[in-house]
Amino acid sequence: MASLEELRAERLKKLNLLKEAGYNPYPAQTEISHSIQEVVTGFDDLAGAEKEVTTGGRIMALRRQGGLIFADIFDNSESLQALFKEDELGKAFELFAEAIDMGDFIQVTGKLLVTKRGEKTIQAVSWKILAKSLRPLPDQWAGLQDEEERLRKRYLDILTNPEIRTIVERRSIFWQTIRSFMLKHGFLEVDTPILENIPGGADAKPFITHHNALGMDVYLRIAPELWLKRLMVAGFSKVFEIGRIFRNEGMDAEHLQDYSMMEFYWAYADYEQGMKFVEELYKEIAQKTFGTWQFKIKGFDVDLGQTWDRYDYTQTILDKTGIDISKASLKEMEEKLKELGVQYDKKGFNLNRAVDNLWKYCRKQISGPGFLINVPVMMEPLAKRSAKDNNLVERFQVIIAGSENGKGFSELNDPIDQLGRFQDQMKLREAGDEEAQMQDDEFVEALEYGMPPTCGFGLSERLFSFLLDKPIREGQIFPLMRPRDK
Repeated sequence: MASLEELRAERLKKLNLLKEAGYNPYPAQTEISHSIQEVVTGFDDLAGAEKEVTTGGRIMALRRQGGLIFADIFDNSESLQALFKEDELGKAFELFAEAIDMGDFIQVTGKLLVTKRGEKTIQAVSWKILAKSLRPLPDQWAGLQDEEERLRKRYLDILTNPEIRTIVERRSIFWQTIRSFMLKHGFLEVDTPILENIPGGADAKPFITHHNALGMDVYLRIAPELWLKRLMVAGFSKVFEIGRIFRNEGMDAEHLQDYSMMEFYWAYADYEQGMKFVEELYKEIAQKTFGTWQFKIKGFDVDLGQTWDRYDYTQTILDKTGIDISKASLKEMEEKLKELGVQYDKKGFNLNRAVDNLWKYCRKQISGPGFLINVPVMMEPLAKRSAKDNNLVERFQVIIAGSENGKGFSELNDPIDQLGRFQDQMKLREAGDEEAQMQDDEFVEALEYGMPPTCGFGLSERLFSFLLDKPIREGQIFPLMRPRDK
């Protein structure tokens, strides 16, 4: 079998053949009159008119039978067979046979016909090279077999694997559905800064970069939350943003460092209204993107169309571990984590992290769909305290297939309480908790001008990957990869 270098050298010779024949292997202009999709969908009318059409795309298969060459030409999501006859094309046929390979982009002009085998076909009266490929495509049926190579050369994976192409298309529908839903309900789409002086809005470790013009270090945002709340102060009542988020943390099947998310903020609404709205949103996402409410995810049978449950944070942990987090000490929680075999980061380990790890152990056993509620104040520095219990906050998290797939709350709009919570978070940071939130005095200042009662909520592309039942990197179009070893 020829090596890649040998195959590339052979294609370079064919490139020169095209040039010597007067063909530009990479022209800027085409004469395409109909896309392949237009040809396929309007085939009967176009064939009946007996007029020449010009179409084009990438050659995905080549078959020669004596003086005939058949080529399958693909563009976007449709394929069309092209027929080249030696007795009608003459020297152009010889050049095609000698210089054209699978993977090349060509333009074909001809009339439409149906072969004896019933194949819709364009019979060429002329052809033109649009782009000469210098590397062979992977086998159309086997595709790329190595997992890392598939993700590194995602463009080839998409080209040769219809399932991956469908994921890309569904990903677009996923975000279009969210955007349409929010606009339909009167929300204004906005965009807020990605570079920040102080990262806030979530418990996460940020990426740090340097701003040369201003001569200072800045952070890539971990959430747009604090900016969007400022718009509530500014007088807007319904806003949302779809954008990129960056968190410099671990990578696994559910977590990436660079991903898309949506957050909305709804003035004069609370978390009860938010839960009803989010349930409706998720059902529409599922139906529009996948055409169903029933999913098999990580071994769980999930029906988004059923009545959504509610899970009490403290009670759920008590039921599944025997630990009452309102009374247990850090030592007792740590001993329970060891007993349960839960692995956790010991750096900066504190009461918050112990409780969070206990909850994550319990969460993995819940199929959902439902909402986690009644979270302790110490676990959420940005949510309003519960009117029923001052030690709890009005936070809700969507639980699907043992994982959190969206979080929202009645937003904390008391500037004094907010400052106190930030100060508590800073104490955790000083004790070594790198994910604890930083104190943002400018945000507190904005709250002092007054923010109305507000419900906020955010979801990320993790939801999309869960509904696909695939690791989150599989749901991204171009996931980040390490550079190749040189």
